Amino acid sequence: MGKIFRVNMTNLTCKVEDVPAELANLGGRAMTSSIVAAEVPPTCHPLGPNNKLVFAPGMLTGTPAANSGRMSAGAKSPLTGTIKESSAGGTSAQQFARMGIKAMIIEGQPKDDKWYRLHVTKDGVTFEDASDVKGKQNFAVIDAMNEKFGKKIGVVTIGVPGEERLAAANISVKDPDQKIRSHGRGGLGAVMGSKKVKCITIDDTGAGKVEIADPEKFRAAAKIFAKGMLDHPVTGEALPVYGTNVLINILNEAGGLPTQNFKYGACEHHDMVSGETMHDTIAKRGGKTKHGCHAGCIIQCSQEYVDEAGVYITSGFEYETVWGLGINCMIKELDDCARIDNAMDDIGIDSIEGAVLIAVAMEAGVIPWGDGKETLRVMNEEIGKCTPIGRILGNGTASVGQAFGLTRVPVVKNQGIPAYDPRSVKGIGITYATSTMGADHTAGYTIATNILKVGGYVDPLSKEGQVELSRNLQIGTTAFDSTGMCIFIAFPALDIPEVLPALVDMIAATQGTSLTVDEFMGMGASILKKEKAFNTAAGFTNEDDRLPEFFEYEPVAPHNALWDFTGAEIDEVWNF
Repeated sequence: MGKIFRVNMTNLTCKVEDVPAELANLGGRAMTSSIVAAEVPPTCHPLGPNNKLVFAPGMLTGTPAANSGRMSAGAKSPLTGTIKESSAGGTSAQQFARMGIKAMIIEGQPKDDKWYRLHVTKDGVTFEDASDVKGKQNFAVIDAMNEKFGKKIGVVTIGVPGEERLAAANISVKDPDQKIRSHGRGGLGAVMGSKKVKCITIDDTGAGKVEIADPEKFRAAAKIFAKGMLDHPVTGEALPVYGTNVLINILNEAGGLPTQNFKYGACEHHDMVSGETMHDTIAKRGGKTKHGCHAGCIIQCSQEYVDEAGVYITSGFEYETVWGLGINCMIKELDDCARIDNAMDDIGIDSIEGAVLIAVAMEAGVIPWGDGKETLRVMNEEIGKCTPIGRILGNGTASVGQAFGLTRVPVVKNQGIPAYDPRSVKGIGITYATSTMGADHTAGYTIATNILKVGGYVDPLSKEGQVELSRNLQIGTTAFDSTGMCIFIAFPALDIPEVLPALVDMIAATQGTSLTVDEFMGMGASILKKEKAFNTAAGFTNEDDRLPEFFEYEPVAPHNALWDFTGAEIDEVWNF
């Protein structure tokens, strides 16, 4: 029924453990947050020996279910100081699932300065010398591992900022096309670096298939689920054609597109970097307009962006990154944005935090507004090489704001606020304020209902209904994050009555259990409360569940909207 690999970096041992009964039917975020909450002292230093880094495939990862290829990583965040979970595609999740690894826990720290590569097989983990890749960035690490083992090897790696424990560093994962997917947000790359783990290689030789207790029930539910994904206008039409960047023009029209470090809610040059323009550019140049981040993806919302000569630049060019660079930093050239995105993949910096911190650096005068070439240089030569200014920048948006004495610093719990203005889209502001992991749009994506009218409609400019909307979506998202599914399954799940029950039936059929939709959502609520309790024990109070005050006194055009929730109103999110 699966196993846990407990990797101790202090004595360089790996213990293979049975999965405790209370964790047996969990996966993904439910698994990582449960282990972190149980085993990590909430007040510990995130980069010290008492923090633990946990990887866990989801409940459905590795099954034939569509879009079930994601891995969760969890720890105490060095950026926010809170509990953290981050999901990524790539190949490693399905490899873990096929090998029966329910979780891998990395704990302790080496007694010397030696760097290690963890080599994972179905039998356990061995500790290999990583001196040959120490100091290399991510693409070079992947190339080296491919040369050593062949392209089927799974690779999880950190760049130099991760080695140097910068708080914006992420963990990078090789995908089926040798590109990079990221455990972004929260600085988990710094936690991996604090363990002196440069990379993880995964060889699933001898692995079998994920066992499904009731194959007939699973097949019936999987068919309904996949049909719902393809039938929904967002997952079946908009995302496959334009990718997530379809949102640029939509948010601009709604006045919720944060522009020039959140000064405005709309941008004159929005169409220069829109999803429509990006799609047409890729198609004209012969790139791939559709691409999956893991095997089994039927949405294909990723892409491969190429230059005018058809030479690859980047993949997984997401709305939040394009917004952050093209709109918030005012970089009008889409090619420049793509090259910066590639650089962030290479050095291992979260592309949301990276873009938001650059905008604050531009406000500070460190980089001229809209200068894509200088931004690329700073990303590679300063942050990538961890120079003194690179360390200030690479430790995140709050670090930049503090270093340069700024007041318009868009963070919650030190994490940069993503691509939706909370004054004009008030539901997402509630999510930013109250998420257990700092400002995180995916924690409770009210854009679905506030802007896209999925699952009903709640007026984005009105306070009415936003707290309940964010609360319900945060609970549901916590459950979805535990399945190993792409978060975009939420769109059809909210609109098509058969989809959510089919998801729950697939889980029950896989595990050989009985599970209802209410029980599934109850698990989400339970895990969310567990995360909240960890943060409370770490010293966070309801006063930390607040947006920066400039949102309260700087109205944002075109609606002249302000953030106008009281603390008591925000706190109602936790009334469940």
